[in-house]
Amino acid sequence: MANTSPFNHRSSADEVLRNQNLSGQVIIVTGANTGIGFETARSLAAAGATVIATCRSTEKAAATQKRLMLANPASTVETAVMDLSSLASVSDFCNGLAHSKIDVIICNAGIVAPKYGETKEGFEQTVGVCHVGHFLLVKKLMPRLLSAPAPRVVMVSSESHRVPPRLNFDALPYPESQFRPMKSYGQAKLCNALMAVELQRRFAGQGLTACYVHPGTMVTTEIGRDSAIVRFAMWLVSPFTKTASQGAATSVFCATWDDRSELGGKYFSHCARAKPSAETANVEVAGRLWELSERWLGEKGYSEN
Repeated sequence: MANTSPFNHRSSADEVLRNQNLSGQVIIVTGANTGIGFETARSLAAAGATVIATCRSTEKAAATQKRLMLANPASTVETAVMDLSSLASVSDFCNGLAHSKIDVIICNAGIVAPKYGETKEGFEQTVGVCHVGHFLLVKKLMPRLLSAPAPRVVMVSSESHRVPPRLNFDALPYPESQFRPMKSYGQAKLCNALMAVELQRRFAGQGLTACYVHPGTMVTTEIGRDSAIVRFAMWLVSPFTKTASQGAATSVFCATWDDRSELGGKYFSHCARAKPSAETANVEVAGRLWELSERWLGEKGYSEN
């Protein structure tokens, strides 16, 4: 497995972006109000990119805008409300976006739901937020991505994509009778990985590069915001895991690394190529997930680009 990255698990997002000039690039970061997402947005803005930081609410967007501008007063930052648990909110964000060109989308936002719940359109919320909302986002913005000279999509997956080892289409998204928090999360992260693989297969010929990343284990974030157990576990291990900036490093590495030939359809951890689960190599599964996701959108009235 070839790897020419000079970075490792200790590298921060700022170290990855040192001496880079991203002026002219427009980059969307989802879930940018806290943790890895905030550090991803902050570091890219500091490197000169126009960053569109999406947040779940108006209040979070306003607070994030203030924090990002305090961190880099000369940066170009836009914050916007986009709730990935609502396809209507995702669609409204895309329709209201003023930029005709998008260079990079970093699908960072996620959730570990401790108990069964549904998104606005009735999807189990972990798969709904992590996968379905991001699928609509990328699909609707694809024409703007493909208008960029070297567009990229970075899916923030996880080592949890390995468990369960196969995508269970009979329990996707999870019905309440079969719901288990970590199984649902694992399936959602596997969906993120397979989406990157299928994006690469479908759109590489039009210039798109897509890949998926593991940011680090139990890095401080709001992913466990609805679970006291997850929040406590993350607090407990925080002295022994990555900082939020180190957690953001692999995302910004994949968003900016010059050699796109090393990135396409691949899995990255610690700013380097990593070996994914066997299921991610199953092109039939990746294609079937794409078609199922399109059908879900069509059933909810969001089949158009």
